Amino acid sequence: MRFLITGTAGFIGFHLATRLLADGHQVTGFDGVTDYYDVRLKEARIAKLSESESFRFVKGMLEDASALDRAADLAEPDIIIHLAAQAGVRYSIEAPRTYIDSNLTGSFNVLELARRIQPRHLMLASTSSVYGANEDMPFGENQRTDTQMSLYAATKKSMEGMAHSYSHLFGVPTTAFRFFTVYGPYGRPDMALFKFVSATLKGEPIDVYGHGKMARDFTYVSDLVEAITRLADVVPNESNRVAGVDSLSPVAPYRVVNIAGGQPTPLMEFIETMEEALGMKARLNMMDMQAGDVPATNADPSLLKGLTGYVPGTTVREGVFAFVRWYREHYGK
Repeated sequence: MRFLITGTAGFIGFHLATRLLADGHQVTGFDGVTDYYDVRLKEARIAKLSESESFRFVKGMLEDASALDRAADLAEPDIIIHLAAQAGVRYSIEAPRTYIDSNLTGSFNVLELARRIQPRHLMLASTSSVYGANEDMPFGENQRTDTQMSLYAATKKSMEGMAHSYSHLFGVPTTAFRFFTVYGPYGRPDMALFKFVSATLKGEPIDVYGHGKMARDFTYVSDLVEAITRLADVVPNESNRVAGVDSLSPVAPYRVVNIAGGQPTPLMEFIETMEEALGMKARLNMMDMQAGDVPATNADPSLLKGLTGYVPGTTVREGVFAFVRWYREHYGK
C-alpha cells in the first residue's frame, strides 16, 4: 500500500517508516526537521530511510497546508499516519505557541487533507497524557479524559475531538492511538532514558523527579510499530467491534486505542536497569515532581489485544539494553 506519514524525521515516524518499507510498502514522509532537538539526529534518520527506493521525502511544516497537499499529491496515500507534533510536557510550559501551531493548526490541516482525499484509514498519534489527573488505573479508552495537566496533553485531547467531528461529518475512518512513554534506539534526546544515559556516561548527575517515586508504562518502540502496523488493517466499523471494551463511536467510524503493555515500571527500577546496562552507577539528583507531570501511567491493553491479537511484550531490561547498545554505537561512547 501507499502511506503518507507525517513526522518521519522523528523517533517513532522513523521506526514506523522503516518497518513499512521492509514490508514492501511505499512511504512518503513529511517533516519540518525543526531544531527542537539535535537536527543531525533527524537528518541521520532521513538519510537511512532514503536508502530505500520506495521512500520519498517532502520537507515542510504542518502549518503550511500547501506543502502538506504537495506531499499528499506525491504520495496518493491509501493510509495517512499523522505522527508529527510538538512533543514534550515540560516544553509546553516554556513555548506554548508552538503547540498551538503544530498540534492544533497542523492537525487541522491533516484533517482537511483527509477530508479532501478520503483515505482508506486515517491514523493519529495521541498520548497517555490525555488521561491527566485520572487516578482510576489501568487507564481504559472509555474513561473520561477532562483533566489534562499540561498544554501538550490538552492539544492532543483537542486533536482527538477535532478528528472525531471530521470522522462523523465526512466519513473518514479514523483511529487515534494513545502512546505510553515510548523509548528505544534513535530516541529523542529530551526523553528520560536518552538524558540519563548521556549524563551518566559524562559523570554528570541525572535529575530524578518525584524523588523517584513515579512509575511509567514504558513501551519499546518496535512493539509500538508492530501495534500500529496491525491497526492499519483494522478500519473502524461495527464488524470489528470488541465487546465490552471498545471505544468505537456510536456516530462515526472512529475509535481510540491504547498502545502499551499494561506493565508499569517504577522509575528507580528503570534507572537501576540502565546502570546495569552501562556497567556504572548514576549520580542521582532527587527533585520534586515537575509541573504538568503525573505520578504514574498504566494502560489497559484489552482493546488493542481484541482488535489485533497483540500486546507489547518487550521487557524493560531488553529495551534498555538495546538502547544502550545503540547509543554506544551511534555516538562512539
